[in-house]
Amino acid sequence: MTLLAKLRRDWLFNVRGDVLAGIVVALALIPEAIGFSVIAGVDPRVGLYASFSIAVIIAFTGGRPGMISAATAAIALLVGDLVRDHGVEYLFAATVLMGVLQIGAGLAKLGGLMRYVSRSVITGFVNALAILIFMAQLPELIGMGWQTYAMVAAGLGVIYLFPRLTRAIPSPLVAIVLLSGVAIYMGLDVRRVGDLGELPTSIPFFHFPQVPLTLETLQIIFPYAATMAVVGLLESLLTATIIDDLTDTGSDKNRECRGQGIANFATGFLGGMGGCAMIGQSVINVKSGGRGRLSALVAGSFLLFLIVVLGPWVAQIPMAALVAVMIMVSIGTFNWGSIRNLRSHPWSSSVVMVATVVVVVATHDLARGVLVGVLLSGIFFARKVARIVAVQSALSPDGRTRTYDVEGQIFFASADTFAAAFDFKEVIENVVINVSQAHFWDISAVGALDRAVLKFRREGTTVEVVGLNAASATLVDRFGEHDKDGAEIQLGAH
Repeated sequence: MTLLAKLRRDWLFNVRGDVLAGIVVALALIPEAIGFSVIAGVDPRVGLYASFSIAVIIAFTGGRPGMISAATAAIALLVGDLVRDHGVEYLFAATVLMGVLQIGAGLAKLGGLMRYVSRSVITGFVNALAILIFMAQLPELIGMGWQTYAMVAAGLGVIYLFPRLTRAIPSPLVAIVLLSGVAIYMGLDVRRVGDLGELPTSIPFFHFPQVPLTLETLQIIFPYAATMAVVGLLESLLTATIIDDLTDTGSDKNRECRGQGIANFATGFLGGMGGCAMIGQSVINVKSGGRGRLSALVAGSFLLFLIVVLGPWVAQIPMAALVAVMIMVSIGTFNWGSIRNLRSHPWSSSVVMVATVVVVVATHDLARGVLVGVLLSGIFFARKVARIVAVQSALSPDGRTRTYDVEGQIFFASADTFAAAFDFKEVIENVVINVSQAHFWDISAVGALDRAVLKFRREGTTVEVVGLNAASATLVDRFGEHDKDGAEIQLGAH
């Protein structure tokens, strides 16, 4: 592919849609970046600079066009103790190290691990995020005056009804501009963006973290950086998978790992905190027409323009307008079909999905929820595969040899079923264990084969194991005991 063709594919195929979507995302990023700064215990400019830096850099380095990355709550929740105990400079250093670890994960091709996350876990992750996004808006609704509720309702009305008139302009952008104009013109007593914190008035500049370059510093920041890197990649890769589905396009997960690392590495030197992909803003971007890399570049660039040049105007945006946009995102993100499918889908899939939702919502920790979902998926899968083990036996015409034909996957969960299939009390001269239709996966499986062979020998029976495939034979050769002193082993079909 020529350079011009690649440029068109990634940047220029959807210019109008990407620019308008990026503007909407930039407006939605401001209150979130400020809020995440508060969670982390740092100045608002730290979150805002991070959102600008990460969004712009990931536009060039990321592996998922159309996805928005910036400062996030998932990372902000992890660094509060570090900032409180050691100061913001250690946060910058941890962000740099986070980037290095993520680049390493990309080079090691760890993005491929996403294939082990089941659809049920992803659905649970999406539903939990939708709930958390909605819950995050409640502080802006509870205890507020009627003007706030009226503006949120009006904003939702514009968002859902305006597309019936035209889709040329994203309805969330129309809602934000319209409600801001009404609030400013009428002087309504509602919370504004400026009430969250002071907006910076200058662009970020290179800043080397002012920390001692010692082993002690590394010991302080490494646990935080490692956790930030893992959580950031987990959320980014899951979000990339969701955007893959929404846009019906693929993405390079390993490049996304490297891109996230490069963005965080640079952000640490620009006075920003760590970040990752944002499901809410990514959905806003896609639903507003954003598809290419240009949308993330516009979002980050326009965010900096808004806070540095148009700061006084941005401060007047009513929070109710942004709440309406985020409620729309929450409604659009939630997989409503998953509720209907609870009865029709296998019970194990439904349990995994619900468990993921419950843990994420209860702990506000995406990593814990996904970990629980993955573990449950693994347990249910192992349980299901363990059942698919069949052992049939047949006695030779002369009554001297019994052949056991084994089919299925023999591993830790099915080893006991395999061992229980043999009749060790039968008085027989020879036993043939034919495993040409089976596969031995681990030392538990080898141990079960050992026990079967040795029990037969104790009864005076000669044992022959036949049909081991090459991989199984290698495992048995290395860890098995029964073939060391007399049992005959044969490769291939019996």
